[in-house]
Amino acid sequence: MDLPHPTTTAGKAGLSALLDAPARAVVALDFDGTLAPIVDDPRAARADADAVAALARLAPHLAAVVVITGRPAAVAVEYGGFAGVPGLDGLVVLGHYGLERWDAATGRVTAPDVPEGVDAVRRQLPGLLDSLGMADTTWLEDKGSAVAVHTRRAPDPQAALDALRTPLAELAAANGLAVEPGRYVLELRPTGMDKGQALTAFAAERSATGVLFAGDDLGDLAAFEAVQRLRGEGVAGLTVCSASAEVRELAERADLVVPGPPGVAALLAALADHLDAEA
Repeated sequence: MDLPHPTTTAGKAGLSALLDAPARAVVALDFDGTLAPIVDDPRAARADADAVAALARLAPHLAAVVVITGRPAAVAVEYGGFAGVPGLDGLVVLGHYGLERWDAATGRVTAPDVPEGVDAVRRQLPGLLDSLGMADTTWLEDKGSAVAVHTRRAPDPQAALDALRTPLAELAAANGLAVEPGRYVLELRPTGMDKGQALTAFAAERSATGVLFAGDDLGDLAAFEAVQRLRGEGVAGLTVCSASAEVRELAERADLVVPGPPGVAALLAALADHLDAEA
């Protein structure tokens, strides 16, 4: 399988660093829309089997593979089918944008206490949606440490999302939370951590000299920005967009664009093929 061709000079340097010194490189990936196709019901999401197989081949060559997701870490592990996969014994999953951590080496999740604001929002959201006449056209996803409102099932998902932006922002602010926008979803979550901070801390933990991050949604922009900052500190970086028709911002800023989760799986397989051949 052919290696990818980043379109930017910085991206080409990031790919070269990964290939030249894989044992000092970190590959970081979003879950939904990157490793797993987007589906109408988030509970039905599952990682692309080819992507998981490619990761299992790629991971032993690297300093680390980490999944950084807005989902609870344990849910991402379950839906990804990551536990017990040969080759992924060093995998780390950072859930809730980095507030939770699951290590394959121990099989345990570590997490802070859920802020009181999340419980308050959990109680208040149904009444708010009902007052807006949107109780029947939206779907609430309780993530434990966050609550998400999905509009994908509404007759006009984008109009429903737009109508919710201000009232949900006000509700979040009143309870000390932040709103994370996504693909027909608004998530009310604790402040103090995002995917960029999570990626930066993990890269430092592993003393990485090269970082690849792949994502698909607005919440991944923070990780793209972290890669740019790391470049300024001497860490080579490659940003990859798992492209969709729903979100274009990442594609405009990525070093490499691939066609959704199948494209991510093909990229991971190509990297594994190359490193297997070099070993």
